[in-house]
Amino acid sequence: MKKSNTKIGLGLAALGRPEYINIREDESIDKTEVAFKQNTLSVLDEAYTLGIRYFDTAPSYGKGEAFLQEWNDTRKHKDAVLGTKWGYTYVANWELGYSGKHEIKEHSLAKLQEQWEESKALMPKLKYYQVHSTTFESGILENEAVLNQLHQIKKATGLKIGITTSGENQKEVIESALSIKVENKSLFDSFQVTFNVFEQDAFEILKTALSQEKVIIIKEALANGRVFINEKFKHYKKAYQVLNQLAKKYQVGVDAIALRFVIDNLQPTYVLSGASNIIQLKENMKALDFSFSENDILLLKSLKVSVKDYWEERSELSWN
Repeated sequence: MKKSNTKIGLGLAALGRPEYINIREDESIDKTEVAFKQNTLSVLDEAYTLGIRYFDTAPSYGKGEAFLQEWNDTRKHKDAVLGTKWGYTYVANWELGYSGKHEIKEHSLAKLQEQWEESKALMPKLKYYQVHSTTFESGILENEAVLNQLHQIKKATGLKIGITTSGENQKEVIESALSIKVENKSLFDSFQVTFNVFEQDAFEILKTALSQEKVIIIKEALANGRVFINEKFKHYKKAYQVLNQLAKKYQVGVDAIALRFVIDNLQPTYVLSGASNIIQLKENMKALDFSFSENDILLLKSLKVSVKDYWEERSELSWN
């Protein structure tokens, strides 16, 4: 395999709030805000020690942005690179078992201006400012007032403006965003996209974006935990056999296999670890200790499922 320059980054989705769409291994963790803050700062410190330099958060990640800002302000690492987003507001207010939607989406000019005022405190380490969960339905890609405001932020600060995507039509959204220009200049520099052994639909458009020197950040490389053997997902029996066979071959965990697949197959700029503790983080980092043969990659590529089935299944995952 050609050597990849992909780096592992750390996403704070599971670190900044007590409940998240994921299949957690440990349901007994202390979910107080004090405990979460202490854990997050420890994980951030360990991540930096292990060589991670990109840290990704959002206002909707509970206290994720505040935790990252405190860490950034107190540690003062010169080479840390931060990314955040706008467009979702966290409303669960640390209420365990919250019955409503934990986050509310709004891609309005007012929401952009409101959240930018908070997020710009992460500068000068802030490098990526992203539209959170860009869809055609939200109208963001046709909202000239918002696009112009993002362009003004980019001109004033030098930030890379990006989008994140989720859902069945990720590739169409990316294709549309790649074509958007303001003052005859391409607006979007970075794309944070779900891509993993099960969801491979955006591969070609991501390769196109990489060829245009766009920054590609991969999220949900572990499919929200679905890469691990789970009795609820019997239809992944063959996939589990393949993943565990390769884990045994390379003497790493299934998480490292899933992350390495993204690294060797797509070769993005970053692939995010979504680790919620130091043990998980160390296991994730083992993805950098080996590389796959062409046959291994072909085997893993064969595990993809229909994009419709993947996102329907994800929508049924509970917050815990």
